[in-house]
Amino acid sequence: MKRQFLFGCLFIALAAVIFSTMEVLLKLPAVAGAFHPMQITLERFLVGGICLLPVAGWTLRRKGIRLTRRDVGTFALTGLFCVPLSMVLYQLAITHGQANVVAVLFSGNPIFVTLLAFLLLHETIAWNNLLALVLEVLGIGAIAGLGGSAVSLSSVALAVLAALFFAAYAVLGKRQTARTGSLVVTCGSFLWGGLELGALLLLGRTEVGSALFGQLGLTMFQDVPFLQGLTGQTLPYFLFIGIVNTALGYVFHMLAIEKTSAIHGSLVFFFKLSGAIREYKKASILAPLFALAVLGEAVTPPILLGIVCFLAGSLVSILPDILRARRAGQGRLAGEAAPQHEGKGR
Repeated sequence: MKRQFLFGCLFIALAAVIFSTMEVLLKLPAVAGAFHPMQITLERFLVGGICLLPVAGWTLRRKGIRLTRRDVGTFALTGLFCVPLSMVLYQLAITHGQANVVAVLFSGNPIFVTLLAFLLLHETIAWNNLLALVLEVLGIGAIAGLGGSAVSLSSVALAVLAALFFAAYAVLGKRQTARTGSLVVTCGSFLWGGLELGALLLLGRTEVGSALFGQLGLTMFQDVPFLQGLTGQTLPYFLFIGIVNTALGYVFHMLAIEKTSAIHGSLVFFFKLSGAIREYKKASILAPLFALAVLGEAVTPPILLGIVCFLAGSLVSILPDILRARRAGQGRLAGEAAPQHEGKGR
């Protein structure tokens, strides 16, 4: 159990690093502006789900599991929360406000995960979890600079809703992993979420659907291209986003949740703090470091302060459990060694 927790911490780190590469990739000269935001959202989840499908099928056969209607319904729900709701609301929030502020607000989804995991999974909220949340909220404030800039309330509301739906995806996914495992949950959620979003985008390509979305102010759903920007030059980056950043990154994220808890696994987003597709300024922890190295973008003092707060909060949340796991391991080894010494004495 304790070794499992340590593996979970490793998956948290791997997911955070992989997730932090996406916005930097989309800003490289070869890729910047090549894809429609809804197009890349749809296709990266579909590509990720298709890539995971053979391994998910093998996992089910190895475990002797046959999917039930309830399993399929759960995947449809987690896919709905993750892709058409969370990711689309995130894009809508960007169109109504500052991309950097939206990204930071979305990264606060672990706050909702903590509450939902307590209510639905009965996970304990320990003192270190509460202290971590306080530090991480301070980090959000430092990075976003909410106090010194005009912030669109509609954008804030959409970003908070996006974070809430993603938290629901994480918590429901955690519950489903007990039966089917992380990889199957991720694959099923991606495929269902991609199909659900794809249906909306196909509707937006019809005359009636386009007019309806226009009246609702949802112009991002109108006439979304499916193959725009896919050239020999951009294809390797597109495949990396779909296979590595999305499929592998989300598998590690769900493995982190499965091996630790929904609360601990959600720390991925305090490390990552995803930037925006169309604007990359002050919206991340690891991502600004990648941006500094790859794009030459500056890391300002508020970002550094936010990084310190987030790292401190993450360490406060994880370190006590790591130390307990280590002490438990040492205690178990000592307990196993004691009978051997007694036997030698006799």
